[in-house]
Amino acid sequence: MSADRPGQHRKLSAAEREEFLARPHVAVLSVGSDDDRPPSTLPTWYSYRPGGNIAVVTRKDKRKSRLIRLAGKVSISVQRAEVPYRYVTVEGTVVKQQRPTRDELVAIGSRYLPADAIDGWADWELSGGNTAGEPEYVEIRPDRWQTKDFG
Repeated sequence: MSADRPGQHRKLSAAEREEFLARPHVAVLSVGSDDDRPPSTLPTWYSYRPGGNIAVVTRKDKRKSRLIRLAGKVSISVQRAEVPYRYVTVEGTVVKQQRPTRDELVAIGSRYLPADAIDGWADWELSGGNTAGEPEYVEIRPDRWQTKDFG
């Protein structure tokens, strides 16, 4: 896109959207509510490999985890807030929701933590060190994609 056409945008190709999602952005996960409140929308770390599923870790006894279990579907949005602006939003079906394995935690943590901190973080999570609650691994199969590139 040329800079002389402000406001122009295009959809990302499948390869571009998967490559963008594979970067270590912070995602925003939304899940429908079961009461009079709006959807629950919270930032989260995630893991993704092109062509695969998206994975996040939540807390087993928290509202978000309960709502994910009830709905069985979520939306995840990732964006770049610098020029050229770009976003990828995925609507997906939950295919797994259970206690994480060490490898699953490492796959997520390695995207955001220094290499020398990953093992300690995974052990801390699995040993109950996180006072926010017991970790729960959620794997999401992408069903629908929405993308824009404003570059």
